[in-house]
Amino acid sequence: MTLTDRAFVALQYLLPKRLITALVYRLARIETPWIRDALIGGFCRLYTIDMDEAVVPTGGFRSFNAFFTRALRDGARPIDPDPRSLASPVDGTVAECGAIDGERLLQAELVAKRRTYTLAALLGDADRATAYIGGTFATIYLAPYNYHRVHVPLEGTLVGAHYEPGLYFSVNAATAAGVEALYARNERLVCHFETAEGPYALVFVGALNVGSVSLTGVGEVLPRSPRRAGPIEVPRRAYARGEELGCFNMGSTVVLVHPNATIALDATLGRGRRVRMGERIGRRTTG
Repeated sequence: MTLTDRAFVALQYLLPKRLITALVYRLARIETPWIRDALIGGFCRLYTIDMDEAVVPTGGFRSFNAFFTRALRDGARPIDPDPRSLASPVDGTVAECGAIDGERLLQAELVAKRRTYTLAALLGDADRATAYIGGTFATIYLAPYNYHRVHVPLEGTLVGAHYEPGLYFSVNAATAAGVEALYARNERLVCHFETAEGPYALVFVGALNVGSVSLTGVGEVLPRSPRRAGPIEVPRRAYARGEELGCFNMGSTVVLVHPNATIALDATLGRGRRVRMGERIGRRTTG
């Protein structure tokens, strides 16, 4: 890590992260036209957003958050046609991926050491974690300019959701390298799926400025009060591969975990690769 990276990580320990995130939450929902338009216009200029993909034109959003979580036109993100493929659930950049080493997931590969965290800590459920020991995982970071809706990577039934309260560290590469068990320390929503081949989990990881997650058809499920770990009541229902699951209200990270011998990640999938929702990132090895 560079000196700048170390300073950035150290600063985050001092910042009132929850207060900052709460303020950003309110700012993003202001509907006053001049404030909303200034936020959206400045963001589009800063990140060169392609609004041709969006269902709603730039001037048609009620708030910055509505713009940030915008839907895309039909066909903008085609789903890989192979029914055995694992589709990327999001647009983003792969932070880490590969085999789960026993019960540990790789967080960051450093020159001097590997920084890891455990399945049980990530999922907040040691019993469920046992199903994924020795399996595969993919951690995908959503930058501010990415599409921020999250889709289902494999058809299956959503059988439960679990809330784990936590902190709001940034989830960029510098923080992943500098903060122990980052993805298991930040606030998160764990979605549990069952398929014909077994279970898998999709984890929404919160971050600085990212305290809110919505599930499609349910509404906002994070933040929660009181902030106690436990199950969240969601409808048990079947999802098709590529179907919309929810969204980050502001951007963060998704972690996918699969049991041993059920998914082979593509050989080309690796740290730093940019992916788009719907493209193949792996393939089923069973069924």
